[in-house]
Amino acid sequence: MANSLITCSCLGTQQIDSEALSEATGLDVRAPCSALCTTQLDRAAAALAEGDAIFCCTQEARVFEALADELGHPAPATLDLRDRAGWSEDNASKLPKMSALIAEAALPAAPEKTLDVISEGLCLILGSADAALAAADQLKDHLGVTVLLPPGSDIPDSRAYDVISGNLRRASGALGQFDVVIDAFQQIEPGGRGPLTLTDPRDGAISQCDILIDLRGDTPLFPAPEKREGYLRADPNHPPAMAAAVLAASHLVGTFEKPLYVRTEPLLCAHSRAEQTGCTRCLDLCPTGAITPDGDHVTIDPMVCAGCGACSAACPSGAISYDAPPVDLIMRRVQTLARAYLAAGGTAPRLLAHDNHGAEMIRLAARHGRGLPADVIPFEISALGAFGHAETVAALAAGFASVTLLPGPHADRDALAAQVALARAIGGPDSVHLMDTPDPDAMADALYAETAPAPVATPQRPLGTRRQIARQAARALHPGTDHLPLPEGAPYGAVLVDTDACTLCLSCVSLCPSGALGDNPDLPQLRFQEDACLQCGLCANICPEDAITYEPRLDLTDAALSQTVLNEEEPFACIDCGALFGVKSTIEAITAKLEGHSMFADPERLKLIQMCDDCRIGAQYHAENNPFAGKERPRPRTTEDYFTKRRDH
Repeated sequence: MANSLITCSCLGTQQIDSEALSEATGLDVRAPCSALCTTQLDRAAAALAEGDAIFCCTQEARVFEALADELGHPAPATLDLRDRAGWSEDNASKLPKMSALIAEAALPAAPEKTLDVISEGLCLILGSADAALAAADQLKDHLGVTVLLPPGSDIPDSRAYDVISGNLRRASGALGQFDVVIDAFQQIEPGGRGPLTLTDPRDGAISQCDILIDLRGDTPLFPAPEKREGYLRADPNHPPAMAAAVLAASHLVGTFEKPLYVRTEPLLCAHSRAEQTGCTRCLDLCPTGAITPDGDHVTIDPMVCAGCGACSAACPSGAISYDAPPVDLIMRRVQTLARAYLAAGGTAPRLLAHDNHGAEMIRLAARHGRGLPADVIPFEISALGAFGHAETVAALAAGFASVTLLPGPHADRDALAAQVALARAIGGPDSVHLMDTPDPDAMADALYAETAPAPVATPQRPLGTRRQIARQAARALHPGTDHLPLPEGAPYGAVLVDTDACTLCLSCVSLCPSGALGDNPDLPQLRFQEDACLQCGLCANICPEDAITYEPRLDLTDAALSQTVLNEEEPFACIDCGALFGVKSTIEAITAKLEGHSMFADPERLKLIQMCDDCRIGAQYHAENNPFAGKERPRPRTTEDYFTKRRDH
């Protein structure tokens, strides 16, 4: 953990109160430099020699890394205070904001989890002869190239690379492990004189490659093609795009680290039970198709996953959680920012959550425009989709007056809009915003013009799962409120049962993945615990009487944590032994329906329906037409029987 802070006024363009920062953060904050990266580089060298220092300049991080390498020291940690706080048109004190950013930077980083991906440079190029062969000529010295031409194309008189003919039926996989299936497959017969000839066509040829270059100018082979690593697609009529694809492909050889973006807990998944489909939130949102059904739960292909984070934000049970960084670190960062800002004397901070594109917008607004207001704290996260409703309401409960999400060009707007709508329903419509603009000046103007509501009077920093944090944060934001109505599709709510239609068959209980629905072993009852309900839809899908509906809401009372009775009836007493079993109304209804049936013309048989399992078997066994009776058992053969048949006895 760093114990000193090296600051710079950047030629006097920002004001830094080193003494106040030192008091607020507990770090050794040196008097600010004015040109740390140039004329005062000796001070940077001295700080590197001391070690455990944070350099408050990310713009010239390469200069400090080169200096550290030259001196034989580890590269220093860097922190951007200038663009995010110092350069601002707002004349209010920047001390609370800088203190918050420093406190966040001091948090220990989570270790990255990666998977090694090996690409040996086997490249398959798709497209017309003109485009595909031109790309192959440029890549043949760098990659192992195979060109797939449409049937009937002219075959080049060259063996510098492989050429095949056919129609691509299917492609799957990602960098280092693409699988392709080709119909009408033909390959070159290398022998003989004259033009090169092809083998007879055949369907279903299977092959593998590491890199896939698509120059067909047609529909992409994969959903969200820009997020499929190793798949390079370019318009064959656009030379710059062709050149960019060829250049990118030439670098895709070697061992690469693929981040493992999400963590899964299959036992918590509510996708399916007994071949009945329930929750499909992650399947509906995944832009790359990395999530697929796998029995009762879903599975995620880590090679295809692009790490957008939408599945983590939408998962109602926690079966999928973002892990780069982990959800608990995101929550801790948000709470640290709020706590440090308030502790340094600030009031009513606002949070601006953004991705890498938003960070560049902030830098441009700071250098060429108004910069950020002094009370707006930027919060950068690699995948903005992972910042869902739970993180948003946790920020409001921690003391932020408002939360604004700033999506980049590749963010999933629909997934973000759903999370923002849910966060507004819980946190308040004036406290949560989705700012969709690519203009840095428009972003800054909107933040300066915002009138945020008053923050929560007593900040709360709840712990636990995302569901638990969301519920505790909602209670802090709405003291004295019993229920909050939520939009359709929310992962919180009540199960409503039509008691006139419900027969208490308890099919819903057996399939409920979270235990929200339960029974009573002693009485015919259907019980429900609202806090555990995922609103997955399984119980409504399985109910044979269509007696179950849902009410999306968030119950903030303690009643949500305990079981309540949704439906109950009087049990039926066995007419023989008096034991309670079944439901009285159901037994009576069945008896009434079978009274006129030919198989139950005998009143004794009709009584079997009114008996418990044990008594019913006993009555059947002792009846004249016992269904368990068989042929008369043969008499056991004894020794005397054997002796009577012996002639010598």
